[in-house]
Amino acid sequence: MRKFEDTYRHKGLRKKLIEILKQKGITDENVLNAINNIPRHFFLDSAFDEIAYEDRAFPISEGQTISQPYTVAYQTQLLQLKPFEKVLEIGTGSLYQATVLAEIGANVFTIERQKKLFDKTKQFILKSKYPNIKFFFGDGYEGLPTFAPFDKIIITAAAPFIPPKLIEQLKIGGKMVLPINEGGATTHAAHNKKLKWDNK
Repeated sequence: MRKFEDTYRHKGLRKKLIEILKQKGITDENVLNAINNIPRHFFLDSAFDEIAYEDRAFPISEGQTISQPYTVAYQTQLLQLKPFEKVLEIGTGSLYQATVLAEIGANVFTIERQKKLFDKTKQFILKSKYPNIKFFFGDGYEGLPTFAPFDKIIITAAAPFIPPKLIEQLKIGGKMVLPINEGGATTHAAHNKKLKWDNK
């Protein structure tokens, strides 16, 4: 059975990663502190232990990846999170992004459509530390209407369009951040819901 340890070496590698993120333009101290506090190697197979803090994505399972730390930091910074905000995350994946949101103090509702990945959340090593993460299995583009409205919504994988049902579940004044895939190129979009007729 794998033994999870967060050593001085891991902490030192995280500090180096934080410096890289700062150089790339991440300025939100809450985001940087969250990434510095979270042992990313816990979210990866032990084979990746030596390279877990490189600024790149790695495969997890079901053809999915754990996002590049810069992508996680950038999308989280765009959200402009405040403690206790209700955040809907589409695409639980490795759980790393959800944990960053929870570390900042958000109440996170995360949906995963891959059953094997969802089942892994039951053994999430940091589950007791983050009771502010709630897990759901289903189609993320349907959202969670029962728990709506949300202060913020984040989609972790590139989407071909902004899902209309998610806009409906966003509070007035809320914000949605997602990577948009247009013509093979992926760009990040931050959608602010300002007026009630935005969702019509």
